[in-house]
Amino acid sequence: MQAFYAIVEEGNISHAAMRLSVAQPALSRQMKKLEEGLGVQLFERGSRRIRLTDAGYLLYHRVKHILGMVDGTVREISDIGSGIAGTIRLGTITTSGAMLLPELVSEFHQKFPKVTFQLWEGEGARILEMLDSRSIDIAITRTQVDAENYDSLILEDEPLIMVMHKDLCCCGEDDKKVKLVELQDIPLLVPLRWRSVFLSHCSRMGFEPKILSVSDSVMQNLLWTRQGIGVSLVPYSAQSMLSGSHQLICKRLVEPEISTHTVVAWLKGRSLSSSCAQFINMFRDKYVKE
Repeated sequence: MQAFYAIVEEGNISHAAMRLSVAQPALSRQMKKLEEGLGVQLFERGSRRIRLTDAGYLLYHRVKHILGMVDGTVREISDIGSGIAGTIRLGTITTSGAMLLPELVSEFHQKFPKVTFQLWEGEGARILEMLDSRSIDIAITRTQVDAENYDSLILEDEPLIMVMHKDLCCCGEDDKKVKLVELQDIPLLVPLRWRSVFLSHCSRMGFEPKILSVSDSVMQNLLWTRQGIGVSLVPYSAQSMLSGSHQLICKRLVEPEISTHTVVAWLKGRSLSSSCAQFINMFRDKYVKE
């Protein structure tokens, strides 16, 4: 399974062989035996880059889940009785990670110096997929999670704001706030996760917004805003990503105000390592208000 997974991830057998430190002919024979054993063709032949058949795609998704479970189980067993050590695997969306993790990880590292971290960053749905496959231990996202499958911490609501270049600041005279209706003729950069709710509010206000770009990357939107391309819709906490930028102006979106919140989630019923449990406890103590 590890060999098959490596081939798919690397895109060809030669790179996978280097990754696994095995000879390429031996790896090819191993995949041939796997296909013969399963009685199906997993790879489409004749292409320089590996292409999977339908059976190959199914096996790939199952193998990813199985290997994630095996890795997580081995780490949980080895962590029992060993004290607070090991590795915490975190998946996070950009804005929440930038706001919450640096200070928290700094404090945690001072208290538990033997613990190391692996960090993945991506769109909320992708982060939850990684949690489901046990590729990560803890997910930090703004996506609503199912209470039947996940335990979670829900942080306080925060408002959405508009970030604009100072030379293109044409949204009313208030230097602290901007009304939704004042945005109707301005090119907007909207994150995918808030597109539907934003369009719904605009429709109720009687106009169709000029959305220049829909993206799953708040950081890219802010970089475009820095170039004066458009005005970005971001959560309030994203201001921490603007330090040192004197070209950008932030205004709170009002009439109506739109809010969001961060969710910290982990799999329900899974035996967390001591280090993960301590990290979640510190997260709760630092950011969750009773």
